[in-house]
Amino acid sequence: MATAPAPTAQITATPTSISAGDQIVLSWRTTDADSVTIDGIGQVPSGGVKNVQPTSSTSYHLVARGPGGVAESTARVTVSGAPAVSAPTSGMSDDQAFHANVQDIFYDYDSADIRSDAQSTLSRDAAYLNSHPDIRFIIGGYCDERGSNEYNLGLGQNRAEAAKNALVNAGVSASRIRVISYGKEKPFCTQSTEDCWQQNRRAGFAIDK
Repeated sequence: MATAPAPTAQITATPTSISAGDQIVLSWRTTDADSVTIDGIGQVPSGGVKNVQPTSSTSYHLVARGPGGVAESTARVTVSGAPAVSAPTSGMSDDQAFHANVQDIFYDYDSADIRSDAQSTLSRDAAYLNSHPDIRFIIGGYCDERGSNEYNLGLGQNRAEAAKNALVNAGVSASRIRVISYGKEKPFCTQSTEDCWQQNRRAGFAIDK
């Protein structure tokens, strides 16, 4: 009788050192496992990516269990200091300074709800935008490749509008904001994997020129 293959597990955190208030991206992959858990998160798919915002130094422990045994992997994140302030902009172009301080946010599959990790990102985005009231900008709504073009154009519009509403609620003037849906037509990543799909489910920000 053939022996079941042993599971494999790998988890990484990017970056591994942050200031309080910042977020990280956890990425993980497993094979030959029918149960995958991450401490503090719970049951997860066999592979994926997730934005999290640890409030203190944390070890994310991944356990993959299958007929062939158990595999484990750990990613350590060090959290220090106070929330990050605006990135220095000396020597940068306007576009570079904007993108250094105004970060895109990401969405769950088939959803335009603002996630908890995105709320903190939008708070920092709003702080920078409110301190630079002359900047007019575009919010683009993006989707992964699943679903029809028409459906994704609507979903992308909802995502862009949700990001806009959050910024307006944080004090950013609605007259400075233009929204547009790109649906699934301008993917940031073109592979048919959950890692890529997560990158493509976003509201993206750019200066309106």
